[in-house]
Amino acid sequence: MLPTEVMQLAQQEMLDWHGSGMSVMEMSHRGKEFIEIASNAEQDLRDLLSIPDNYKVLFLQGGASLQFAMLPLNLIGKTGKADYSNTGAWSKKAITEAKRYGEVNVCASSEADGFNSVPDFNDWNLSGDASYVHVTPNETIGGVEFPGLPDSGEIPLVADMSSTILSRPINVSDYGIIYAGAQKNIGPAGLTIAIVREDLIGHAADSCPAMLNYETHSKADSMANTPPTYSWYLAGLVFKWLKDKGGLQAMAETNQRKASKLYAAIDGNDFYSNPVAVNNRSWMNVPFILKNAELDAEFLAGAKQAGLVTLKGHRSVGGMRASIYNAMPEAGVDALINYMNDFAAKKG
Repeated sequence: MLPTEVMQLAQQEMLDWHGSGMSVMEMSHRGKEFIEIASNAEQDLRDLLSIPDNYKVLFLQGGASLQFAMLPLNLIGKTGKADYSNTGAWSKKAITEAKRYGEVNVCASSEADGFNSVPDFNDWNLSGDASYVHVTPNETIGGVEFPGLPDSGEIPLVADMSSTILSRPINVSDYGIIYAGAQKNIGPAGLTIAIVREDLIGHAADSCPAMLNYETHSKADSMANTPPTYSWYLAGLVFKWLKDKGGLQAMAETNQRKASKLYAAIDGNDFYSNPVAVNNRSWMNVPFILKNAELDAEFLAGAKQAGLVTLKGHRSVGGMRASIYNAMPEAGVDALINYMNDFAAKKG
C-alpha cells in the first residue's frame, strides 16, 4: 500500500513535473530535473534514518533477491566465509545463494520449530572469522521479527530490512550494510536501496560483474546505467510524507499500536490463533489461523466483500496474513478486527 497523499501528488505531477513539461517517466536520468529529484530523495532518507556520512546510499535494481548474490560477491572474499541466521523463507534463499560464492556457517536456525521464533542470541554459534554476519530482522511469510540484534563484534552485520525499514528508528551504525526492496515501506516495486559503509566498498571478487559491484554504483551515484527513475521519484515522495508525519518515531508509535490491536484481537478470540513466539511477533506481518481451516475460503470471500484484500497467507504456511506496513491506516486495522469479530460470531 502507498500513502493516499503520495498517490494524489504523483497524479497531479504525472504529465508535468514542476513546470518542466515532462513526466518524471520521460526525463533523462542525467538531466537537471531528475538529478534534483534523486538528490532530494537521498537527503530525505538520510534525514529519516540519521545515516552517517561514512555510508553510501545506493538506489539499485534487482530486488532484495539480487542482493543475496551481490553481498557475497562483494564481501565474502575477505575470509571466504560468512555467518547467516536461518529464521524463515527469505533467510533460506539468502543462504542458498551465498553458498555459491563461499563457505556459509548457519550460526542460528529456528527451522526445527517451523520458523516461529528467533533463536536466543546467547545461543548463536558465530564463527569469529566470518567476512560478515547476515540477518533478516523481519520474515514476511512467517511474521517473525528480531527482538534486537546479535553482537557480531568487529564483524560487519548485514541486514535484509525489506519489510521493516522505515517502520521505526534504527541505529544505522550498528550495521555494515542494510538493504531493502522498496515494495513494502518505501515505494513501488523496481527499486532496491542499499546503505553501505564506505570501508566495505571496493573488495569485490575479480569475477564480480561490474553491475553487481557496489563500487560501480557508488562511484556513479547510482547512475552507472539508467536507474528505475519513477520508482525513485515515488520513494522520494514517500520519504517526504514520512517526514511530514513526524518521522520514524511517530511511525513507530502508530505501527506498534496497530500491531498490538490486531494481536489482541487474535489472542482474545479462540476462533483465531497466531503461532509465533510472543516476543518475536512482527509489527509488519501478522499471520493468523482460523480454528477451522475449511472456513478459510469463506473468510477471504467475505473479507473481499468488506473491502479487505490480500489476506490469504503464503502457500507455505496457509491461513491468513495481514501486512500492515506504514501506509496502512489504523482505520484499516480496525476494519479488519471488526470483520474478524463478526465472522467469528457467525461461524464460531
